Amino acid sequence: MSERELHCDICGSIQPFEAPPCVDGHGADCPERACAGCGAAIMMFVSTAPRRSTRRRAAVHHRAA
Repeated sequence: MSERELHCDICGSIQPFEAPPCVDGHGADCPERACAGCGAAIMMFVSTAPRRSTRRRAAVHHRAA
């Protein structure tokens, strides 16, 4: 089990969080963590910004009224 210290909302302080054995096959990259103090579970994930399209957009031309 890997361990990391994070803030636990239930305990109200910094607690060690452990990765339980992963049944989904994630191995060390499993996003699940459980507080060693109270057992509260959290999911961790890394969010990446969406990629910008490499396709050029057509210019919008407005007519004068």
